[in-house]
Amino acid sequence: MKNHELYIKRCLQIAKNGLGSTRPNPMVGAVVVFENKIIGEGFTSAYGGNHAEVNAINSVKDKSLLIKSTLYVTLEPCSHFGKTPPCSDLIIKHKIPEVVIGCIDDNPAVAGKGIAKLKAAGCKVIVGVLEDACRIHHKRFFTFHNKKRPYIILKWAETKDGFIAPKTKNEQKPVWITNTYSRQLVHKWRAEEQAILVGTNTVLEDNPSLTVRDWEGNNPTRVVLDRTSKLNLAYNVFNAEANTIVIGSENTNHKTPKDNWAIYPPENAQILINESTFLAPINWSESKIIAQQVCDTLYRNNINSIIVEGGAKTLQTFIDENLWDEARIFTGAIEFKDGIKAPKLQGKLIKEDVILNDRLKTIYNK
Repeated sequence: MKNHELYIKRCLQIAKNGLGSTRPNPMVGAVVVFENKIIGEGFTSAYGGNHAEVNAINSVKDKSLLIKSTLYVTLEPCSHFGKTPPCSDLIIKHKIPEVVIGCIDDNPAVAGKGIAKLKAAGCKVIVGVLEDACRIHHKRFFTFHNKKRPYIILKWAETKDGFIAPKTKNEQKPVWITNTYSRQLVHKWRAEEQAILVGTNTVLEDNPSLTVRDWEGNNPTRVVLDRTSKLNLAYNVFNAEANTIVIGSENTNHKTPKDNWAIYPPENAQILINESTFLAPINWSESKIIAQQVCDTLYRNNINSIIVEGGAKTLQTFIDENLWDEARIFTGAIEFKDGIKAPKLQGKLIKEDVILNDRLKTIYNK
């Protein structure tokens, strides 16, 4: 069993190479072992490409060894046709005699069917090696399928005296609380998650782009709350650098820099605004379930993870509805003396890091 754990740990290591590119697919890792030696390994390719098992098997130079090897994988091999053929079929084709799996796939399209298929073909299957670690690793994927919503990361920066922003400011740009390295880390996080969400006031006051500029990676889908149609296409969040979902009202009269969009009837679920932006209406009158409606919209659009960046009211909405999984909270070295108070939440402190003169807490909702 210890050897099994060693190779699943390696699977988890290499699986992280797919973070930010495999979405909405899980970032799986796989290794092929022959006589206690790794002879092949792979992780999930960018969405639409090969799964981890395929890449691991393809990397084995001498395919004749596969019939005497063990395949290790963080997640149950798929058994259905999607963008690619079933991984379980490839394993059976190469007559790999043993497969060790970290955890079962909760996706209803798989959910034990891959394991059953392998066993029916005569393959020995061991399930549950480092299961907790594998489930944590696949937290985005499992949250999406089990809770029917994205994995939600709350992120904000607050001053030493507990403020998230000044009450007033003179320019339409952010007032930085953290240092350059902390801000670069945030851009890394953006590249790792599928979407990023802000409220209307953040757009009005800061005019952010919400893209990856200080890190290499894909821009997340931007999600903007705009209850009363205060925004127009002149703001950076509507540029062509990334796709944008506007969470607006069922009857909306958005204004562009030149003219008005039509007033949309409530039966329209989504309305295309331009090539990279569409409107998704919700019912704002039900003020106690706004975050849930947002999550429902994101789930329908196949978004499995999101960073909620604020502002304070938007963050508190998700906290109050208990719709969050993880919080990443920076505390900078400066003080405002007065301003908009940072949100408050209860959770389990997982770790605390120091980034020069900034502190970063990671809290789980447990």
